[in-house]
Amino acid sequence: MLRQQDVGHRIVVRRIVGIREGRPLFSDALGDLVELSETHITLATDHGRLRVPVGEVHRAKRVPAARRPTATAVAALELAADEAWPAPVRGRLGDWLLRSAAGWTGRANSALPVGDPDRPLPAALDAVQRWYADHGQPALVNTPMPLAAPVGAELDARGWAARPPVLVQTAALAALAAPPPGRAGADLAPGSRPGRGEPPVELTPAPSDDWLAIAAGRKGGLPDAARHVLTAVDRIRFAHLYADGRLLAAGRGTVTGGGRWLGLTSIEVLPEARRQGLAGRVIRSLVHWGLAEGATHAFLQVEQRNTPAVNLYRGLGFTTHHTYLTRVAPA
Repeated sequence: MLRQQDVGHRIVVRRIVGIREGRPLFSDALGDLVELSETHITLATDHGRLRVPVGEVHRAKRVPAARRPTATAVAALELAADEAWPAPVRGRLGDWLLRSAAGWTGRANSALPVGDPDRPLPAALDAVQRWYADHGQPALVNTPMPLAAPVGAELDARGWAARPPVLVQTAALAALAAPPPGRAGADLAPGSRPGRGEPPVELTPAPSDDWLAIAAGRKGGLPDAARHVLTAVDRIRFAHLYADGRLLAAGRGTVTGGGRWLGLTSIEVLPEARRQGLAGRVIRSLVHWGLAEGATHAFLQVEQRNTPAVNLYRGLGFTTHHTYLTRVAPA
């Protein structure tokens, strides 16, 4: 059976799903183990998160990992993502990053345990808790999996909770820039003419008040620290898609990671304007800008349980590079 050391690794679970003619019926599930408790096994599969009661488990074991990016590639992308979402208050613990932004978003208020903390792991996590206590915040740790699996196992032993898994997804910009099926030409490039009846996407180096209002509505306000997170990147564009004087869709693009990565964040479409392809148009406009800046690949981060967004990004050509869990210290 499984142990806490298996969290973050590939597993297969054979579960009992029924009885026929006195014999049990089995179903197998393959995925990454994200949580192991006395009552349930939770794994991230290609079809979403699956929570299996222990009483239904016939057999569960670790299996060889699917082909994954190297630890170096995961670390490099995590650091590029940190550049794209910069916390105003920062510290270091060896190579680990400590980040604070007045509590605005988990990404900007969590430790990133990439590299060597320059001390034993238990002492490093003690230091993380002290740093956040000194800043008057609960301690959070982002654990990219399976790179940070040892950190995750130590946090399990300490009783830290886990927020829902987040998918870090990537795609080549050249593929994303291709027009959608049934459309010819690069009509979604910044500054080009949109299709008939379609409002244009405007890219600006600073967000408009309307853009900030959408972000505030989604994130529950915009403290000064949030404005730093959103704007303190050298190569950045904010996408605006207006219709009849109203901002219907918005997005944010950054180029980081030595110029390789276009980071896509804050992609928003008002509820009444969804299912019209607006998010795709915002993304492609930012993609064309990223190409012009010399970037070659795009990344984004999306909660695995956000099925509509995951489906949207899959349709555009994004695949999962790795996942991470935000771990929360006990109260």
